[in-house]
Amino acid sequence: MSSQTTLKVAMLGCGVVGSEVARLLEVQRADFAARIGAELELVGIAVRRPQRVRDIPVDPSLFTADAESLVGRDDLDVVIEVIGGIEPVRSLLVSALERGVSVVTANKALLAEDGATLYDAARRGNADLYCEASVAGAIPLLRPLRESLAGDRVTRVMGIVNGTTNYILTKMDSTGAGFNEALEEAQALGYAEADPTADVEAFDAAAKAAILAGLAFHTRVTASDVYREGISDVTAGDVATAREMNGVVKLLAIAERGPDHTGKDSIGVRVHPAILPLSHPLAGVRDAYNAVFIEADAAGQLMFYGRGAGGAPTASAVLGDLVAVCRNRLSDARGQGDSSYAQLRIRPMGETVTRYHVSLDVADKAGVLANVAQAFAVHDVSIQTVRQEGHGDDATLVLVTHEATDAALAATIDELRGLDAVRAVASVMRVEGGAG
Repeated sequence: MSSQTTLKVAMLGCGVVGSEVARLLEVQRADFAARIGAELELVGIAVRRPQRVRDIPVDPSLFTADAESLVGRDDLDVVIEVIGGIEPVRSLLVSALERGVSVVTANKALLAEDGATLYDAARRGNADLYCEASVAGAIPLLRPLRESLAGDRVTRVMGIVNGTTNYILTKMDSTGAGFNEALEEAQALGYAEADPTADVEAFDAAAKAAILAGLAFHTRVTASDVYREGISDVTAGDVATAREMNGVVKLLAIAERGPDHTGKDSIGVRVHPAILPLSHPLAGVRDAYNAVFIEADAAGQLMFYGRGAGGAPTASAVLGDLVAVCRNRLSDARGQGDSSYAQLRIRPMGETVTRYHVSLDVADKAGVLANVAQAFAVHDVSIQTVRQEGHGDDATLVLVTHEATDAALAATIDELRGLDAVRAVASVMRVEGGAG
């Protein structure tokens, strides 16, 4: 055990999360010392505007605009990073890790784009890189995947990992509102940013899916490997149709491991809206909450649920990591780093097998159903159920398929669009979890 009695901590960023981290470090100073076995000293906080007045119990002299000098101190033990973005954060963290300074980060974008660079730097410097706060806020998720399930084989991770989109879809389901109306309410309540693109177009969820897949399947996965489809095209009609199927529409992050079309072990990672049956545990996750459902060979089914964003929940995850890396530092130990030994092939979306709900605006005349069914049969997509709604100019065919590849379904949709009897493909929605 090290005889060191004080560990020096630097922090990059002091926004919503950073302010809560700094506040808790101060007001719970004695508790942290007792849990860790050493005092923590916050030696500096790098921000853009050091002179700005902040309502947190921190000495104003700790604020600096010189992040490089702060991270370059030779007496540092840990850097907490809550700025976000790629550069200059990547260079700052690589510099710290290579010099043996441990890092706690909430930066999902950087980890999903170039986590390999950070983990390699941590290995070279014999330092820790912990990132629990990068996915699902306060929910203990990454460490169970990395440590508690290290002796098991995870086969599937499926979750709701973006609170903004879940809030929007919940409002659409409970009130019948359209997407734009629900988004405006989310913005008014502070659940959605003024520019909601990262959330509603699923960039945020895709980054988190990449991190989860990498940990679960011991393979390096980047955000560019993740198929991404947001919720901006989800209509009130889609949500109503899901309700008629005893289901609900959710934006799901899904990572799966299994044999590909050649029988070789591989993984698929995707984020998109889908219909879930109300019987599925994730269907009951409402408003801005997050939840992740994990399936493993020995452990079976596990679910992690809680607040996925916000200053206090995210700070909880950051500080949990801080305690862990500080304990490691005192005992001259190092936590588990990146595990990418499997190097599994990442399947393209076209090979993904799932079910589909398809809604077609059609001409109400003889032979339409036969023509539509033929288009599905040509591409080996089997229809499970079909019904017609309305008559005349308002006729709609609603079909649910058996399992088929995404490529086969896409080819079917292309052919349907070319049929004279099909006026429009009104909606295509994937069906997960046995709905329908």
